[in-house]
Amino acid sequence: MTASPVILLGGQRCGTTALAYALNLAFDDHGGHFTVNGKLPYLLHRWLTREDLRHGHLRADEILHALDRRPPDGAGAARWRERVERSLREAARDVAEGRAGDDPAALGRRILTESAGQLPHWGDKYNEYLLHLDHLDALLPDARYVMLVRHPEEAARSMLRWTGDRPWLPATREAALAKWTSWNGNWAALADRLPAGRKLVVEYQALCRGEETRRLSEFTGLDLAQYLSGLRPRTAAAVEGTGLPAPTARLWAQLRTAADSCPSPLTPSVRLPEPALR
Repeated sequence: MTASPVILLGGQRCGTTALAYALNLAFDDHGGHFTVNGKLPYLLHRWLTREDLRHGHLRADEILHALDRRPPDGAGAARWRERVERSLREAARDVAEGRAGDDPAALGRRILTESAGQLPHWGDKYNEYLLHLDHLDALLPDARYVMLVRHPEEAARSMLRWTGDRPWLPATREAALAKWTSWNGNWAALADRLPAGRKLVVEYQALCRGEETRRLSEFTGLDLAQYLSGLRPRTAAAVEGTGLPAPTARLWAQLRTAADSCPSPLTPSVRLPEPALR
């Protein structure tokens, strides 16, 4: 039976990519798939609207172009990309013929389900999901969420060192901290609606120290010890109480409390599956 998807959330430069690659390998070894920067729900938010359905015009070409411009990564990404294209092309034909109905969330759920296939485990990571959590919840009403949080000072320092073609990148510490606060602040509204078994808040430095391995393994239903053992912070941990803006400091305290108080969703007696035979 296919398990509910695991969605990895977190702001930019908060360690989500490193954790996503670890989950990708674990899911792949157990016969599933975890996409690193899959971003399909994000693209459906942009290109699948009621107006599109009303006018019979699902822009599958735009979605596929965006996927190929910065391709999702990780083991199994090419196979996932093939399933996505098949589903999008079929959905676009149904929209053009008036067979797809008028509910974009329902059609989005269909596309995501078909793209996942019959895999026993699947999931995705993309930072921008934090900007569209209500839409994500509508598309994946049974999803489980891992929220990875990192000290805002560490994230800001990492943003300011980031290179490459990123025109949206902050140029000052103040702007970087404001961006961290804005993005991470969106988590609370969704978290309040989710039952305990569908959310897990993980702190980055604790993750790198190996202190979150058991909880993450129980939450995903997979033994992640060997996949998480190589995670290490690239910079020193920030010192607590080092002049953060008041809204940022309050939010960081709330997220740290959530990480410390998140219960394990499963009992320690749960037997985790063995890796799939190839």
